[in-house]
Amino acid sequence: MSAPDNNQADNIIEARGLTKRFHGFAAVSEVDLDVRRHAIHALIGPNGAGKTTFFNLITKVLQPTEGTIRFNGRDITAESPAAVARRGIVRSFQISAIFPRMTVAENVRIALQRPVGTSFHFWRPESSLDTLNGRVDELLDAVGLLSLRDQTAAGLPYGRKRALELATTLALEPELLLLDEPTSGLGGEDVDRIADLIRKVSANRTILMVEHNLSVVSKLANTITVLARGKVLAEGTYAQISTDQRVIEAYIGGEE
Repeated sequence: MSAPDNNQADNIIEARGLTKRFHGFAAVSEVDLDVRRHAIHALIGPNGAGKTTFFNLITKVLQPTEGTIRFNGRDITAESPAAVARRGIVRSFQISAIFPRMTVAENVRIALQRPVGTSFHFWRPESSLDTLNGRVDELLDAVGLLSLRDQTAAGLPYGRKRALELATTLALEPELLLLDEPTSGLGGEDVDRIADLIRKVSANRTILMVEHNLSVVSKLANTITVLARGKVLAEGTYAQISTDQRVIEAYIGGEE
């Protein structure tokens, strides 16, 4: 297991003693975690390990029972979900979250309206948003959907819907992107496509991902943290954690 990185300038997230109890049960217990800037950091573990709870603590959907969270050196432990989102922490969810009756391009354009401050300009004509079209096309091109820009989102195959969700997430200009099971429910070809997209969009940003597919983790992650029963079990590269007997034992009975 690798030692924690003490160089704070290199860490975008620093969690110390992070704990969340529900009626006495500790879903996350005294977790210390450093996420290095511009890295892909994977969080893995068996069912009930506390991965989703940890994500909810970082995005402030849940408040910790104990411990602290620092983002870019600032203590965000007591901040609201909206406040941490404004700081540049953006999360995607396991279930695809898009507007099915809108076109692919319209989905991205709606996401772009938030950073430029036009989200609530309902009285303006649609043509007033044409200035966003160039960025829309850039984002769609980045995830391989430019040729489908005018198609209704509901008609996309599931793997392409996940790519569209990634584009809408990137439209929010995240500094830290949290991906929750990005390849969940995908077939082999789509898994490879989404993994390639994650690697591509990781340039100049940090990604913290929960992922059950260890093949994807091994290809993408610079650092892997293994949770079991709410605690950090092991941390290191894939080569290190894949031969750790504690990790092997934790996965007996199936992966999440």
